[in-house]
Amino acid sequence: MIGKLFLTLATLALLHAAYSTYEHLSLLKALGKPEGSLPLDIVYESVLALILGLLGASLNAPPLKDITWASEMKKRTIDGMDSRLGFAQYKSRGKLLFANPHGDKE
Repeated sequence: MIGKLFLTLATLALLHAAYSTYEHLSLLKALGKPEGSLPLDIVYESVLALILGLLGASLNAPPLKDITWASEMKKRTIDGMDSRLGFAQYKSRGKLLFANPHGDKE
């Protein structure tokens, strides 16, 4: 619950920082000063939005799962894990496929 709240606050703060940046750049353009740094309050708001977003994503994540072999075998059967062929045949039919059809050797 608190994770979703942090994510919502982070989204709102980031949108507000973007709008404030747009307004600041519009003001600089109207004054004829195309270059200028962002005010520190916009920078601080963006950093705060980043931190809130990271916290919200961390708190909103599902619990971690075990990745051990024992935890995997609790969900599966040995028949499902050990379903391989009982034998392998390496005999080729190449002699029959590429044999002379007339039966005489060259």
